Amino acid sequence: MKYLNAIIFAIAIMAAAYFLSDAYVSRANPDGVISVTGSGSENFISDLIVWEGRFSRNSPNLEAAYNQLDQDKNIVRSYLIGKGIKDENIVFNSVQTNEQQENQYQNGNYVGSIFKGYELTQPVKIESNNVELIENVSREITELLNKGVQFNSSPPRYYYTKMADLKIEMISKATEDARLRAEKIASNSGEDLGDLKSANMGVFQITGQNSGEDFSWSGAYNTADKNKTASITMRLEYEID
Repeated sequence: MKYLNAIIFAIAIMAAAYFLSDAYVSRANPDGVISVTGSGSENFISDLIVWEGRFSRNSPNLEAAYNQLDQDKNIVRSYLIGKGIKDENIVFNSVQTNEQQENQYQNGNYVGSIFKGYELTQPVKIESNNVELIENVSREITELLNKGVQFNSSPPRYYYTKMADLKIEMISKATEDARLRAEKIASNSGEDLGDLKSANMGVFQITGQNSGEDFSWSGAYNTADKNKTASITMRLEYEID
């Protein structure tokens, strides 16, 4: 009797495992469904440029440092306008103030610090649709050294103002690509493509053209290159008739 119960118990476990396994396979591979992924990409040229820089003055006297910085600000503004940049595209942000301290040591041991003066930094930002003009000025900005202004420039950043329209166009391309793939699979299987069951958009990527950038699972958004490539994927599921 003990052995009989053990055999019955083992058969019950095997039967349960079979049905669970069969259910998993059926759920993972539903009959009459084709899943395909299509892609769409588009090359484009940025139509908005953002360029930032900063210049500084140092002085033991805060008021003197500010007055010197204000003179430099007028020089920078005149220079940029003289290069063809509109005044409304030039934004001077708030001045950053930093107290400079010099560490003191005795016999190699730190004993404190003494006040050396103030460093005042003036950030400036230029945003414009005239991409080529701002590019050229950003390359020539060292000319300000001849005017006594030490200007530190950051690399320009490039954007596209019609991104929403571009994204819609790419979704259409990716969807059409996926549909053609599904039709080909169905035709090769001797079936007819049925109704669309679901459509899911994948990650949207913007990379620099010929930059060798890697795609990211979270999506890439390149701002370093003027010439870019946008890409997107669409995953579709169709019924098979």
